[in-house]
Amino acid sequence: MLNIPMFLKPKKDVVHLYDHYTLRQTLEKMEVYRFSAMPIIDKEGRYIGTITEGDLLYAIKNIYHLDLKLAENVPLSAIPRYKDNMPVRIDAKVEDLTDILMEQNFIPVLDDRGLFIGIVTRKAVLTEIFAKKEAHPSAQA
Repeated sequence: MLNIPMFLKPKKDVVHLYDHYTLRQTLEKMEVYRFSAMPIIDKEGRYIGTITEGDLLYAIKNIYHLDLKLAENVPLSAIPRYKDNMPVRIDAKVEDLTDILMEQNFIPVLDDRGLFIGIVTRKAVLTEIFAKKEAHPSAQA
């Protein structure tokens, strides 16, 4: 049986944002890492949600009228998010992640206190599944 810790990319290795970052800081970090979605945590380490490029673009267009100078003073927490990536607890079963991974590239993982501890990526799970299938070609999924 597969378990989440074997797929966990720990928080220290996950590029994430803090909810007190400004819109401009967020845009700059997303540009540097070229991610289209990133997890947001608060200063205590709780998962807040997921911000996407689309969320930022719509906010800049609809709220700040394409004025990037205004973006220097806008906290990330003020940006409306269309849809957050659903988190799971560290003790969830990998088999329970299938439906979530169909919709999300990564799943935020929380500890028993609700603190963000890392992510499980779709790529990591699929890589393991395909490796097992290659190792046992007679086993059909």
